[in-house]
Amino acid sequence: MELLGRVALVTGAAQGIGRSFAEALLRHGVKVALVDVNGSAGEACKKALDMEFDAACSVFITCDVGSPEQLKYAFRKTTDYFGSLDIVCNNAGVNNENDWERTININLTSVIRGTYIALEYMSKENGGKGGVIVNVASLAGIFPAPHGPVYTATKHGVVGFTRAIALTSKLSGYGVRINTICPAFVDTPLLNSVNCEEMMGKYYIFKDSVAKLMQHYGVLEPALIVQGLMKILQEEELNGAVMKITKSKGIHFENYEASLIQPELK
Repeated sequence: MELLGRVALVTGAAQGIGRSFAEALLRHGVKVALVDVNGSAGEACKKALDMEFDAACSVFITCDVGSPEQLKYAFRKTTDYFGSLDIVCNNAGVNNENDWERTININLTSVIRGTYIALEYMSKENGGKGGVIVNVASLAGIFPAPHGPVYTATKHGVVGFTRAIALTSKLSGYGVRINTICPAFVDTPLLNSVNCEEMMGKYYIFKDSVAKLMQHYGVLEPALIVQGLMKILQEEELNGAVMKITKSKGIHFENYEASLIQPELK
């Protein structure tokens, strides 16, 4: 995909991976809707980006992605402001084993909803011109994390949903490529959640074990996740790919057995 002049919507854009995504996209000439529930962090992010990039190339939209109405509004405002939509990064996520229902809502339900809303705007079936959707999961979407069973479930769900809806898009001619990124530990505010007993509940006892895992495997910088995003955007053959990013192997992909026989559309 040629990035110059494209329009992207990034959730969880005020900090961490989302902010790094937004900055990289702006640097490549993409117009970006910065979507985040944290209004003060979002405004600060927008102000900082405006010092480096044309202020007209980004817009901040306060949005709780767990709210269907707010998420739909964020997409509508993005297209009203920029006139189109080409790239969607469903990146927002939480790690809260105590409030596990919200974790499912933010990490999985909002990703599914964000994908479906994106398809409403971008699918050629609906008169759109195609595009790319990137759903951010985690290595916990491939391997079990005993210190976060609900987090694990949500990320497994993101991986499975993304692989399936990517096949749907191919079979139905949506013209939209859909892929997922599964990083290991990343140096973002989310990483600190394992040290919060209020969030982790009974799984708080694993905090020292998680710290040892981080020491053993290392902690990634968001910049490496950005490289993964750019690879997905620019390599047109990638659809339904599950990209893994680790300190030891860098960017690589999960290999699955051949898919079952797929249905044919008449």
